Amino acid sequence: MVSCPICGGPVKESNINRHIDSECVEFIEGTSPPATQQKSTERRVLPVANFFQTPSSKSTASTQSPDGLLRTENSRSQAHFNSNGIGVNSSTAKRSVDDDRQSGIPDVGQDDGGEPSVKRPKTSNLHKVAPLAERMRPRTLDDVHGQELVGPNGVLRGLIEDNRVPSMILWGGAGTGKTTIARLIANLVGSRFVEINSTSSGVAECKKIFAEARSELSLTGRKTILFCDEIHRFSKSQQDVFLGPVESGQVTLIGATTENPSFKVQNALLSRCRTFTLQKLPDQDIGTILNRALEVEGPNYAPSPMVDTSLISYLSAFADGDARTALNLLELAMELSKRPRMTVEILKSSLTKTLVYDRAGDQHYDTISAFHKSVRGSDPDAALYYLGRMIQSGEDPLYIARRMVVIASEDVGLADNTMLPLATAAYTAAEKIGMPEARINLAHVAVALSLSKKSTRAYRGLENVTAALKEPGIAGLPVPTHLRNAPTRLMKEMGYGKEYKYNPDYEEGKVAQEYLPERLKGAHFLEDIDLGTRVDPEYHEFA
Repeated sequence: MVSCPICGGPVKESNINRHIDSECVEFIEGTSPPATQQKSTERRVLPVANFFQTPSSKSTASTQSPDGLLRTENSRSQAHFNSNGIGVNSSTAKRSVDDDRQSGIPDVGQDDGGEPSVKRPKTSNLHKVAPLAERMRPRTLDDVHGQELVGPNGVLRGLIEDNRVPSMILWGGAGTGKTTIARLIANLVGSRFVEINSTSSGVAECKKIFAEARSELSLTGRKTILFCDEIHRFSKSQQDVFLGPVESGQVTLIGATTENPSFKVQNALLSRCRTFTLQKLPDQDIGTILNRALEVEGPNYAPSPMVDTSLISYLSAFADGDARTALNLLELAMELSKRPRMTVEILKSSLTKTLVYDRAGDQHYDTISAFHKSVRGSDPDAALYYLGRMIQSGEDPLYIARRMVVIASEDVGLADNTMLPLATAAYTAAEKIGMPEARINLAHVAVALSLSKKSTRAYRGLENVTAALKEPGIAGLPVPTHLRNAPTRLMKEMGYGKEYKYNPDYEEGKVAQEYLPERLKGAHFLEDIDLGTRVDPEYHEFA
């Protein structure tokens, strides 16, 4: 005799398996069911879990039937699903409001006085620890500020409302709303939304997403929006993976990039997508965003009175059109303002120690371009401004010095031949001395180049030659025989250099001798004037 491991009843060892198979009902020693129940066609079921059932199906509810038999109702079959898709037991679901009132449970929709109350949404722990910029992310297109594309008359907004969202590239600086707009598009059109980042995703993951999107489209008819952040970090060969699914319409690609897509996104993918440019947010819109954040989240931080409209305006101007930067600065300001002996001046200094400058992005090239054009335009004030902006933001001083060496020949040129050695000396000083002292040498040469007379004769002459060499046959014209080198006896016998006239042997070095190939005889590449001849009619009004 052994004890059943499930019900604990006494069972013969030879009958233990059949006892378990009978759901612990038969082959129990020392018990005998009534004769009426033995003859009944319905077997009594004890409230004992089956050893072979899964945990989800073990829960049973016992009910008394009219014929006196104990029956079981599987709770799985009695479950239904609530509005959130979560399984709810029938005993819980069928509980009436009267039962709740009798048991003392208050009605959620009413307060103690019987008036309806607003139910506050629950916030997850992830939402609580998220930065202020993430918590203040817009929930509707009307909450997006500073972007006309999704404004009331915006082109992109019209496409969204008509449910005709194309594959697109969103090009804009950091904090301009690229990710926010992509998520809002997915919510508004009701598509399946998948978000990846090119820094952590690869081609294999993209192919898996495409397969899931194809299955989703064929089974449910719902399209998939694939949002790829930092798409420019995919190499152009990796970007090939998007071509087929985007062209066939299996997915709607929304790529976000801070880099110029003309250089960072391959042409085949650009031709399949529409490019939308997101502008930097104006200071007024940044201020609106910060005021809203201060109103909604301010009570959670309890900042001091130093965080006022004046500081909001200061942060709006400093953020340089970046809403995320502005919100991060505001969050830091609300924390720092509560420290003892904190003043407005110290607070501003703590928040704005670095300038907004991207050494690897468009800011890098745009700023050096503005510096070069300011020197070329003989504007020392603008040249010093852009020079200081680059130095303050940590730009490589040798990079700036190299550009000034180029300016000395390209723009000043023959008008002042001393500028080239001066610019070269500035490069040597930056290399040997280093920062911060080298900034003085750079400023010296930048001002000298700006104030110098300008001549582009040499530069334009080279450009004229370059244009001529593009014509058929010009680049391969034979060098005149009298100008050829004759290092060997055979070459001398062939007449190389035989009729060459050595200029220093003649008075003032003047000889009758042709130097260009026969086909270019009489051509002139170097012009006689230092600058152009066009006249700007707006110059006098501007000056």
